[in-house]
Amino acid sequence: MADKRMSADEVVAELSDGMTIGIGGWGSRRKPMALVRAILRSSLTDLTVVSYGGPDVGLLASAGRIRKLVFGFVTLDSIPFDPWFGRVRESGQIEVTEYDEGVFGTALSAAAQRLPFLPTRAGLGSDVMRLNPQLRTVSSPYPDGEELLAVPPLRLDAALVHLNRADARGNAQYLGPDPYFDDLFALAADRCFVSAEQVVDTAELTATAPVQSLLLNRSAVHGVVETPRGAHFTSAAPDYGRDEKFQRHYAESAKDLEVWPRFVDRFLSGDERTYLSEVDKFTREAA
Repeated sequence: MADKRMSADEVVAELSDGMTIGIGGWGSRRKPMALVRAILRSSLTDLTVVSYGGPDVGLLASAGRIRKLVFGFVTLDSIPFDPWFGRVRESGQIEVTEYDEGVFGTALSAAAQRLPFLPTRAGLGSDVMRLNPQLRTVSSPYPDGEELLAVPPLRLDAALVHLNRADARGNAQYLGPDPYFDDLFALAADRCFVSAEQVVDTAELTATAPVQSLLLNRSAVHGVVETPRGAHFTSAAPDYGRDEKFQRHYAESAKDLEVWPRFVDRFLSGDERTYLSEVDKFTREAA
């Protein structure tokens, strides 16, 4: 049995400058934030980030790690816009490719199936094609002859996802209400690294949850990291919800460039244990 357990820093050591990195989750929900924080502790840079974005995008943008962003949206859910994303987007500091949610998902599906494109009606008649003139259309070869958008694949060098539980071999399980697109991120990537709230015995995965909750097969996973509270401050239902107080603190700090360094010094300059310790102190102070 291949034991794929590794640390977050070991995952980052597998990544290289200039890579295209897909980040799972959705907005401010079940983001692999411990892995994102590990990237922030590294010198990794010049990344193309592919994401249904949340604070993963904001934090990486704040540290200048993103060269290009491919996204369907970037939001903190209860806070519409991530301040750091807005800042780098408006200033033109990063290159962007913006899809709508449907086109983005189709592009991941094409990559997961190793196809040169997939047809979809999503995006037709919208500004997606005006803003991205490289997109093409195809005609159905069948009698309907319908014109469809031909979406190219979003191939990833690596994918980072966070799930509730995994075993040491890489089988991974979500226990919340939505798988998001994490399985497509994993299959679209050359290498997929999973962080999980718990690493458990294989038999335990289906002992207390249905087999359908097994989102990722070990064949698609190259590394497993046990990171309790590894999605903080995003949600990882049912283990915990989004930390709204901390998220507001993040957003308020991100809006003010004079305040931001204090946020970085307190929460992002140390290791993951230090981060969680400072979060606990913040929670007590804010109570």
